Amino acid sequence: MTVEKLIQEVKSGEIKFVRLQITDINGMLKNVEVPSKMLPQILEKGAMFDGSSIDGFVRIEESDMYLKPDVNTYATLPWDGNQGKTIRLICDVFKPDGSPFEGDPRYVLKKVIERASKLGYEAFAGPEPEFFIIKREKDCVGSNGRFLDMGSYFDLLPVDGGEEVRKKIVLSLQEMGFEVEAAHHEVAPSQHEIDFRYTDILKTADNIQTFKWVVKTISIVNGLHATFMPKPFEGVAGSGMHVHLSLFSKGKNAFHDPENEHGLSEVALNFIGGIIAHAKEITAITNPTINSYKRLLPGFEAPVNISWALGNRSAMIRIPSAREEATRLEFRSPDPTCNPYLALALTLAAGLDGIENHITPPNPVDENIFDMKGSRKKQLMIDNLPQNLWQALEYTRASEFVKDVLGQHILSTFIRAKESDWNEFGAAVTNWEVKKYMDLY
Repeated sequence: MTVEKLIQEVKSGEIKFVRLQITDINGMLKNVEVPSKMLPQILEKGAMFDGSSIDGFVRIEESDMYLKPDVNTYATLPWDGNQGKTIRLICDVFKPDGSPFEGDPRYVLKKVIERASKLGYEAFAGPEPEFFIIKREKDCVGSNGRFLDMGSYFDLLPVDGGEEVRKKIVLSLQEMGFEVEAAHHEVAPSQHEIDFRYTDILKTADNIQTFKWVVKTISIVNGLHATFMPKPFEGVAGSGMHVHLSLFSKGKNAFHDPENEHGLSEVALNFIGGIIAHAKEITAITNPTINSYKRLLPGFEAPVNISWALGNRSAMIRIPSAREEATRLEFRSPDPTCNPYLALALTLAAGLDGIENHITPPNPVDENIFDMKGSRKKQLMIDNLPQNLWQALEYTRASEFVKDVLGQHILSTFIRAKESDWNEFGAAVTNWEVKKYMDLY
């Protein structure tokens, strides 16, 4: 889509409304809807909005901000056509003087992409976001009455109760320009995964936000509820968002070297080394909720150990078997509550830091780390990820690396918001406490 073609579509009367979208620091998608006749002016000058009303943006005395649409994010909304076509454009945020706003998560990722480009690399990513499709609370019965089914991995109708809704989600995504590669039931009851095509890392972050929006919207339209909460139910697997990453240089996969051990280049090994070196510091961003750490527990195939492996799914970083142009790493600890712009920015920056500083990773681990004793982990120098949000925040607060990538504005705002969550959680009386102590004491 070009600016000229988009303006022509507006003039032809096909488009009636335009949704201008941004993402706040907490990863929440926000938008303002404008009549299509306003779009030519917005494309030229931007759309002013009150930045102080968006969580974590700016103070009231410096609130005037501008949205500038990225026409490459043009998409038609498949559920909004009764009164004319509605389109979506993702925007970048600018200050009144025309400079990029340092608190815009999309800008943070763009800066890291520019750094990669100066080093001669183009970054690509492909996510695997998992989610649950469940009954609305008012329709529930029983202790886990929100489940639609008791299905498991790759199940289908009649066991897979969400199959038809998942199919509608896929069709909606395709109408919006997604190249969906696979859709299936996941391990837990009522849990699903839809994989879409690997692409450049900025578009991947945009796609993750669009994907979550579509999944939730189509579920609501069908009388159901979709959640990307990492661990909504006790005793079953949680929802992660494994991210596949690779770098290309001069049109070739920079992670592949047929002459090197395992077919991995020094660039790939250093990239892995960088992520491992910074893993604790970035976990509060890749796993940003209190509930995130209910998923990062032994026993449910979620990575809790800072390690890498060839094919071994018990490691935090896995190298799939494909080589040549498909050589990549799979970063398995992030979950879908993360802000994808910030999470991908930090992951890419960590890998680039590994390349620039020639960080050598430890040896790959071929054993099942889930079953490994503590003494063996110590022998292999396998460390653990933070065990809760507060612990993760302690590493993030102390990290000059995270501060350099995110900037002081985003870092301080993010930490303040998460500390507030932690304090609120600490003051809450949970169902577990009532069941444990009410009769006992």
